[in-house]
Amino acid sequence: MRLDAYLSDRFKELSRSQWQKLISQGQVVINGRKSAAKDKKLDISQADNIEIPHIDSFVKPKDEKPSPVEMDLDIIYEDDFMMVVNKPRGLVVHPGAGTSDPTLVSGLLYHSKDNLSKVGGEDRLGIVHRIDKDTSGLLMVAKNDEVHLDLKKQLERHSITRVYLAIVMGNIKEEEGYVDFPIGRHPKNPMKKVAVTSENGNERGIIRPAYTSYKVIRRFKGYSLIECRLRTGRTHQIRVHMSSIGHPIIGDPLYGPRKIPWSIRGQMLHAKTIGFVHPIRKEYLQFSVTPPDEFERMIRILEDKK
Repeated sequence: MRLDAYLSDRFKELSRSQWQKLISQGQVVINGRKSAAKDKKLDISQADNIEIPHIDSFVKPKDEKPSPVEMDLDIIYEDDFMMVVNKPRGLVVHPGAGTSDPTLVSGLLYHSKDNLSKVGGEDRLGIVHRIDKDTSGLLMVAKNDEVHLDLKKQLERHSITRVYLAIVMGNIKEEEGYVDFPIGRHPKNPMKKVAVTSENGNERGIIRPAYTSYKVIRRFKGYSLIECRLRTGRTHQIRVHMSSIGHPIIGDPLYGPRKIPWSIRGQMLHAKTIGFVHPIRKEYLQFSVTPPDEFERMIRILEDKK
């Protein structure tokens, strides 16, 4: 893909011609060097490191309140205080840089008639935590600030149960294990995170502790279905951790291999289970959902490879 096309697709607030101008001005760093006018038509791949040092000066996240949009929300649980929603793959949770399509927040606004917490700001109404666009599964949504703050404290105490299913590349030798590498910014790509080990010694940006345990559920020829449990909830945590031990998630565009033998969009990662103490009722609740059709289809494909 051409560099200007990639940037205009990734950050839709700016047109392709605007990105061409920024490329000509040297505002984009390509594999460690400043861009030049000739790079407007440069073909890039996932192997290239693209950095935009002053991106906040050009692309501002939306801070206005999103508009309500009617959506077919899969609401697993709802009462006067909160909801648990099963987010589909391909839906962004809240507005941000590079997001122009309606997000989950828009659907929640339409459904709840504005009865959502405002702790996270006008563009993140009700959102207690998030999962990536192409990750499916369960999210907690707060209807008032008191409930939001209580759930947020439970997240900070690591007392919320969060279980994911993932299909990863390679056969994991052990039946279960864990990864506890801290996570920081990738030194060359602003869209990526990196597991910080003694070998790479990355000291760029804020380094946050991260812990992921995993268990092999099923083995295929060259692939594994695993269950992951989060103690912490860092951005891209499972994706980064599994890649760091040589088992990236199938279809992961950032941390996986450039080519896979199937046409799929996004990583095979599903937030299967969430459990928490209800902030008002003080009762432990836990919910689980099955993976989406794309996930189940991939399992059937891998079963046929045996």
